[in-house]
Amino acid sequence: MIVCIAEKPSVARDIAEVLGAHTRKEGYIEGNGYQVTWTFGHLCTLKEPHEYTPNWKSWSLSSLPMIPPRFGIKLIGHDPGIEKQFHVIEWLMQNADEIINCGDAGQEGELIQRWVMQKAGARCPVKRLWISSLTEEAIREGFSKLKDQAEFQSLYEAGLSRAMGDWLLGMNATRLYTLKYGQNKQVLSIGRVQTPTLALIVNRQLEIANFEPKQYWELKTNYRNTTFSALIRKSDEEIAAEEEKNGGKKKIDNPGIDPIANREEGEALVERIKDLPFVVTNVGKKDGKEYAPRLFDLTSLQVECNKKFAYSADETLKLIQSLYEKKVATYPRVDTTFLSDDIYPKCPAILKGLRDYEVLTAPLAGTTLLKSKKVFDNSKVTDHHAIIPTGVYAQNLTDMERRVYDLIARRFIAVFYPDCKISTTTVMGEVDKIEFRVTGKQILEPGWRVVFAKEVKDPTEEKEEEDENVLPAFVKGESGPHIPDLNEKWTQPPRPYTEATLLRAMETAGKLVDNDELRDALKENGIGRPSTRAAIIETLFKRNYIRKERKNLIATPTGVELVQLIHEELLKSAELTGIWEKKLREIEKKTYDARQFLEELKQMVSEIVMSVLSDNTNRRITIQDAVAAKAEEKEKKEPKKRERKLSTPKEKKPKAEKTTNEVKTDPPGSPAPVAMAASTPSATGEVDAFVGQPCPLCGKGIIIKGKTAYGCSEWRNGCTFRKNF
Repeated sequence: MIVCIAEKPSVARDIAEVLGAHTRKEGYIEGNGYQVTWTFGHLCTLKEPHEYTPNWKSWSLSSLPMIPPRFGIKLIGHDPGIEKQFHVIEWLMQNADEIINCGDAGQEGELIQRWVMQKAGARCPVKRLWISSLTEEAIREGFSKLKDQAEFQSLYEAGLSRAMGDWLLGMNATRLYTLKYGQNKQVLSIGRVQTPTLALIVNRQLEIANFEPKQYWELKTNYRNTTFSALIRKSDEEIAAEEEKNGGKKKIDNPGIDPIANREEGEALVERIKDLPFVVTNVGKKDGKEYAPRLFDLTSLQVECNKKFAYSADETLKLIQSLYEKKVATYPRVDTTFLSDDIYPKCPAILKGLRDYEVLTAPLAGTTLLKSKKVFDNSKVTDHHAIIPTGVYAQNLTDMERRVYDLIARRFIAVFYPDCKISTTTVMGEVDKIEFRVTGKQILEPGWRVVFAKEVKDPTEEKEEEDENVLPAFVKGESGPHIPDLNEKWTQPPRPYTEATLLRAMETAGKLVDNDELRDALKENGIGRPSTRAAIIETLFKRNYIRKERKNLIATPTGVELVQLIHEELLKSAELTGIWEKKLREIEKKTYDARQFLEELKQMVSEIVMSVLSDNTNRRITIQDAVAAKAEEKEKKEPKKRERKLSTPKEKKPKAEKTTNEVKTDPPGSPAPVAMAASTPSATGEVDAFVGQPCPLCGKGIIIKGKTAYGCSEWRNGCTFRKNF
């Protein structure tokens, strides 16, 4: 008898149906020479510390580091249902002639099933079913091409190394930090991926809190109802940042005037040019192409769903997993945006199956589909290809599932449409040797853009690309009167992380990258895996290390304290954690030894224990529980009430004045130097001059005073301005 083991009952039923096994038994389905059984996801896990030695049961600094001589596995918990199903699996496997591992086709799926087979004492030959969708066609094709389990040994070793590494670091560091720095018997949870992810959020938050807005000025002029901007020379730091952003592929030109640092300087420039004619010095037109957006991997899908629908990473993972199990989308836990060449012949049938999108697929029917290297590239595909529709008719989907499916379907359709053809116009002008520029864009042929024509864009999102900005017809050498203007500007702090931007930061080990090719290169050093990043973020919420304000992720006082307490860079550096992730990928590729990886981790854990034990500062952290967090949120409302009571009728929010050449010398919310020292109202009722001023960060709220710092009245709506007394 051949035993097939799937990762969940629903998948087992699909496989049994294809194999012709229809007789339902207790814990499995039998027929046609097959017995199809299932797990419930993780059925086994690594043993707890006390299961290796009784000395590790009680938490004690003297027992650290805990390094088992040999790791063992056990059934999860004491669930009667799990124990009952395992005994069924054990009996089937011990009597099987052959086993087919039908687990999820990925590292985690391989580990889940291998542990169950080991625990069950399986001794017969094992084959591996490796498929990217659960359609009947995919299952039949998979069973016709079964692989030997030995081919996936390195995948298992990588998954096992990850699990053992997480155990070693998590168990030891959590006990170490809890016993050394915790109090009131509250646990300080530390994790190999969890802690550097928290550090990303905390470090960004501290950057924002310590940000000092600086005033600068922009010189613009209006010529023929078109606004031209004066070219400003970039600083060395700005040039270096731009070169890093584009991967050093493009040399940055640096023409223009020096940055305008004060009002007088700006007004002098306006006076200098206002009565002189504006001369068009060059009109450049360049035709170009815009390529269709890449297909989705899991991370990019989670990012897009967070931007468009505010879905959390965990929600998106569950939704795409459901679409996979409903057979309408391919395997979701992938980290590539490419398809392999063998998928190309199947694409016409997939497009034909997208019945709800016939208006968009009709122009492609009967034609030879485009086969772009930006879509089909065997070298960019390993175990699985990008997430695409299967072509099975999508029915009985929830509203949330439908939204996610729509994103996937449109991306897939779009890659077979022609490129979008555009014309970019750059007009240069000059007044008294001061150079000005304006750039326009015209869409000549929309191409793939028609697929997304009816998408509603979120107005709060940063504009990545202007759809169109058509300029009037300018001629080189023409000239005429113009109206110069001086615009007051303020440098802006970094934005708080959202789940979308945090996922991207995790993917690239904290580096801010816009270029797709550079992002692909950095993926090797990303922290976490696409399938685990959502769970990491959820863990930070559950530990009460972070909370959400609208879309923004904000570290709680406990989260901030914990990161500031940790001095071991290996625990909180995204870049160093990314190096460990790279080694795990190399184990999977058979280019790094799993035993060496484990020895390095053991050494690292021992060094961390020694370092923390030698700390004599006697510092302590208090974990803020959910109840306390709510109380603090309630307390945050009090400063606003106090501010209202303290404000005099004359203290109104100043209106922003936007008049030509009229400027202010102080940033909105900047107090007079002396007034800054007044942190509380005086006995005579005098009010701090800082309170009531417009917020320098968002410009919408006004400055209010808390117990230890100034804040913004718009904090509920996402403003993170904070300045300590």
